Amino acid sequence: MSMMSIRAATPRDREAIRLVEEHAFGQQAEAGLVDALVTGGDAVVELVADEDGQVVGHILFSRLFVQNGGKSFPAVALAPLAVEPSFHGTGIGGALVREAHIRLKDAGEVLAVVLGDPAYYGRFGYSHARAEKFESEYQGDALQALAWAEAPETGKLVYASAFGSALAA
Repeated sequence: MSMMSIRAATPRDREAIRLVEEHAFGQQAEAGLVDALVTGGDAVVELVADEDGQVVGHILFSRLFVQNGGKSFPAVALAPLAVEPSFHGTGIGGALVREAHIRLKDAGEVLAVVLGDPAYYGRFGYSHARAEKFESEYQGDALQALAWAEAPETGKLVYASAFGSALAA
């Protein structure tokens, strides 16, 4: 019987994380984004799903700021979430999101933003209605937010610099 666990990512997981990202997305962009966010010191919560010693899933929340009226409010961006294709549909992605949310709330985070499938992320409380008033180059139905406490509803979303670099690559 196999045993899946979710734990904080460690430096020795880097290569396995890169492979999960490449397999899940079929390209290297997301793996490069993860590397840039981690090396840039922008990772807030990074978890892996470990199945019998093998990394089969990965999630990363990085620092994001909401700028409004000269003030800057810290928030987090979920990107990316990846699961090895052979493990799709097993609940690993959902388990990673739920565990990361617990750790984020425990750390005092109050606002998370994601750019993704509304049907998938809506299951965890993300909604476009919560994100529609934010100014963002990613504004659209796929931009969603989730607030656990009082948080800004308007302002400009400022992502870690790695996002601009990854998109330009």
